[in-house]
Amino acid sequence: MNMRTDPELSLDAAPVARRDGPPLLRVEHLSREFGGVLAIGDLSFTVAAGDIHSIIGPNGAGKTTLFNLVTGVYKPSGGRVLFDGADVSGQAPYRLAARGMSRTFQNLQIFFNMTALENVMVGRHLHLNTRLLPALFRFPSLVRKDSEARDRAAALMAEVGLSKYLDADAASMPYGALKRLEIARALAAEPKLLLLDEPAAGLNATESREIDAVIKKVAAGGVTIVLVEHDMKMVMGISHKITALNHGRKLAEGTPAEVAANPEVVAAYLGAAP
Repeated sequence: MNMRTDPELSLDAAPVARRDGPPLLRVEHLSREFGGVLAIGDLSFTVAAGDIHSIIGPNGAGKTTLFNLVTGVYKPSGGRVLFDGADVSGQAPYRLAARGMSRTFQNLQIFFNMTALENVMVGRHLHLNTRLLPALFRFPSLVRKDSEARDRAAALMAEVGLSKYLDADAASMPYGALKRLEIARALAAEPKLLLLDEPAAGLNATESREIDAVIKKVAAGGVTIVLVEHDMKMVMGISHKITALNHGRKLAEGTPAEVAANPEVVAAYLGAAP
């Protein structure tokens, strides 16, 4: 792993100021069963536009299942998901992406046979002309759009501190840089809502601080963020609001200070009785 701090990132950026906006995401009485086992049970919460909203909980609490329900990978057994005022429960991921929802995954989903820049350009596909005839004859409008996509991808790589990897093969990049590359690719779709599934997993302290700085920078640019993360220092330092889960149900919710002081949350993490 790369132990050096990328000079393009300000690692001591000030926390993002909260903006009082209407809910961009609303989860209402959401449930999901797998073979009779309840993974998510009667879960409700809202994410305000402009917030960094973290979802925490011990292993097996249902955090990734929740992400998969919100992003259309799974269909709910009950309840619904509303995004930007519309009921999007069970809609296919590509439809949600077109509406302005994007995500990263806990395990890297990188195209290692492509360059870093090409990986980010993949995220622009919703904004490109993919019709057969223009592609066959390379219409000037298509060439122009492709050039704009390349420029935008390069700008996004700079935004997450990866300018030095513009011409690099993805397979040659360090793990921490690949985590930021996934965020750049997700941003290429121009989302209103970005869901980040453990972006700091497997990173050393320096790389975690770089991810911290990227998240703050993205949120300051107006993108609402829902974060699943085990790095509690990061969560407590950047979140406007936290929802704590245990066994698929909401355990607590509030500001970082409120959640950190909740005895049930402490018990769930330490494995003690509340």
